[in-house]
Amino acid sequence: MIRPIAILVGLGFSIVVLLAFVTGAYTWATEETQPTAEHEFHIAPHAPEGGFAHDGPLGTWDVAQLQRGYQVYKEVCAACHSLKYVAFRDLAGLGYDEGQIKAEAASYQVPGIDPNTGEATFRPGLPTDYFPSPYPNAVAAAAANNNAIPPDLSLMTKARHHGPEYVYSLLTGYDAIPAELTQEFPDFETPTGLYFNQYFPNLNLAMAPPLTTDGQVTYAEGNPQPTIRQMSADVAAFLTWTAEPKMVERRQTGWPVLGFLIFATILAFFAKKQVWSSATPGRKDD
Repeated sequence: MIRPIAILVGLGFSIVVLLAFVTGAYTWATEETQPTAEHEFHIAPHAPEGGFAHDGPLGTWDVAQLQRGYQVYKEVCAACHSLKYVAFRDLAGLGYDEGQIKAEAASYQVPGIDPNTGEATFRPGLPTDYFPSPYPNAVAAAAANNNAIPPDLSLMTKARHHGPEYVYSLLTGYDAIPAELTQEFPDFETPTGLYFNQYFPNLNLAMAPPLTTDGQVTYAEGNPQPTIRQMSADVAAFLTWTAEPKMVERRQTGWPVLGFLIFATILAFFAKKQVWSSATPGRKDD
């Protein structure tokens, strides 16, 4: 008796799931999407001219660009955005030596404990410390940014589709509202405290343009001119590194592994042929 009931329950559940799937698929295929400003005018992100050095299966880090990107982050982005998953010692991956890392860490004030009183205080950073947040808490961050909490940038390029291109496009995408948009959507406007950006999904962004003029960050001699587009590309590359610092090493390891798997597959194929070729000719199974 229990078995037939279990079969009927399972059958009923399967029918309900199938109906839900068919109904959802039919709705998705037939329902018309309502036109909105963001669907119509939101532009897909794009890479800078020439792309990034780390693009593609054979891409490598442009260490000079990563260092420039870190400089842009430190002088511009760090005022609002944290890098809570990046430690100062990780900067060794950008080519900095131990002395430079110690000096870089000491230039930041990180939360600490007074050994004499036990009270919370601040101290110079150590290589083992992580980049501190520019705000003591989320409430302070929201109060300083029109009630919008600036996101942590450690994993930003992994959290967004086409992350490096998204960061680059967003930083270079601040502009006036196009006339076509206001003609098609007369009621569309950018509220006070927000900024129009065609690369942001809903077009209105709480972050003010962080890079406003060429030369806002002074690069060392021998580097490209620090135009807005160049600085945007550099910081996008740097944030790609913070999100996945071992990306290039992983790719470089992947090629030998792929070659070994191909070799092992060929070897197994010939071994199989060798084993089966030694079978007794004309043998029949009982």
